[in-house]
Amino acid sequence: MGMWVGRGRKARRCYSFDEIALVPGDISINPNEVDPSWEFAGKKYKVPIVAAAMDGVVDVSFAVKMAKLGGLAVLNLEGVQTRYEDPSDILSEISKATPPRATELVQKLYRPPVKEKLIIKRIKEIKKAKVTAIVSAIPQKAERYSKIAQSAGADVFVVQSQVSSPTHISTQYKVCNYGVLCKRSKIPVMIGNAVTYKMTLELMELGASAVLIGVGPGAACTTRGVLGIGVPQVTATCDAAAARDFHFKKTGKYTPIITDGGMTTGGDICKAFACGADSVMVGSALARAKEAPGRGCHWGMATPNLNLPRGTRIRVGTTGTLKEILLGPARTDDGTQNLLGAIMISMGAVGARTIRDFQLTEIIIAPAIKTEGKVFQAAQKVGMKK
Repeated sequence: MGMWVGRGRKARRCYSFDEIALVPGDISINPNEVDPSWEFAGKKYKVPIVAAAMDGVVDVSFAVKMAKLGGLAVLNLEGVQTRYEDPSDILSEISKATPPRATELVQKLYRPPVKEKLIIKRIKEIKKAKVTAIVSAIPQKAERYSKIAQSAGADVFVVQSQVSSPTHISTQYKVCNYGVLCKRSKIPVMIGNAVTYKMTLELMELGASAVLIGVGPGAACTTRGVLGIGVPQVTATCDAAAARDFHFKKTGKYTPIITDGGMTTGGDICKAFACGADSVMVGSALARAKEAPGRGCHWGMATPNLNLPRGTRIRVGTTGTLKEILLGPARTDDGTQNLLGAIMISMGAVGARTIRDFQLTEIIIAPAIKTEGKVFQAAQKVGMKK
């Protein structure tokens, strides 16, 4: 499989969201009669969207509001929320910085160590609202922070890194054993990120309760430019979905996959589901909410790296409330608000009653889908051509 790119070397053709489109179904369904909910670790969530563990997106207040609207929001246990008792001034400083200054400033402000007492405090603040508390850490800190998170009452623990390979080799630090971590954990463990069939399957076999899919597609991520690695999200999601289905057939255990990154509009999210996602994780789309702590700015988890940042701070603006972005009514014309409404209408158009049905949607390669007939939008810089 693949095409020749040179003598003796083949490369596989992969696809991104902008290159495909969904085909309407032979039947259609009233959007009000479809069910866009998804199940994770025995619980059902009515909004199949997870807010990314980014400091410009999720703080305690945002996590609570997201949960009450039916979704999930991941709090980064190695972010400003656990380094500073009151990070308000820090967040304000980052949002006001000039582009040349932003990365340097973020690196400086992330140098103070994480305070474990703040990990406990933040989790308890979320649980006080009687909603799901989902928190994340990098593999090197996973064993320690997982224990702390569980003791504080967290419901889900996420181990997230640039690439979560099932086998990691290092002589400089203790390697996280995902199998042992999942086995010992009393709460579900979500692991990411992966982009291949084999990697996804092996993480599921190690006991992951869900696997995050995507390397480098995020709006604030520069991994693909800095390191040259990544797989376009359409192909990565399709491959991961195949691994999930094989694992289910083999074991009888259904492990959800969550497409993470590369989606800015409802259309992108709908395509992710059609490719096989059970849920999606988004950052920039939710960083635009009035409730987001980034004040209209968004930056990746690898941005503070002192040696080689693989992220940048971007300005996404503030366009509406979290409720408007998730549930509407939309006040923009470009597909960035009422994301759940977009999912439900798209499900109705392709004849899918559930997310599992949505995963069976016919997909076509159509790179001109976003430009065909849009000459006036492009000329006037409105709608899809802002």
